Amino acid sequence: MKNNIGHWILAFFWILLGGILWALSFAGKLDNFWNGMSGGLIAVGVIRLVRLVKYSRDSEYREKVDTETRDERNRFISARAWAWAGYIYVFAAAFGTIGFHISGHEDLSFFCSISMCALLVFYYVSWLILRKKY
Repeated sequence: MKNNIGHWILAFFWILLGGILWALSFAGKLDNFWNGMSGGLIAVGVIRLVRLVKYSRDSEYREKVDTETRDERNRFISARAWAWAGYIYVFAAAFGTIGFHISGHEDLSFFCSISMCALLVFYYVSWLILRKKY
């Protein structure tokens, strides 16, 4: 993580967007879903700001974060975690498709099957691109 202005702007953007959504929800212009979303966005912005302040002031923390983001082992673990999450999602969606269909929830079954198929299409397109790149 570099200490550049873009990170700071993005953190303030999340706080500002969360504040706007909260104000609109409080004014009755938006439903309660956006009230909860605003709280999440504000929390993300505040957490990012705290991390940026700590990164800019604490050299030990800066070195630790830089090592974690640049280390090959951590990148490999991250890639494997994404792969496992994808496998688990495909199997969960497949079981969900069958289970929801058996239980008579056709809309949920359809959603699971479409999301599973979309993920598999994304995987195949990514595989084609990466195969040509590497």
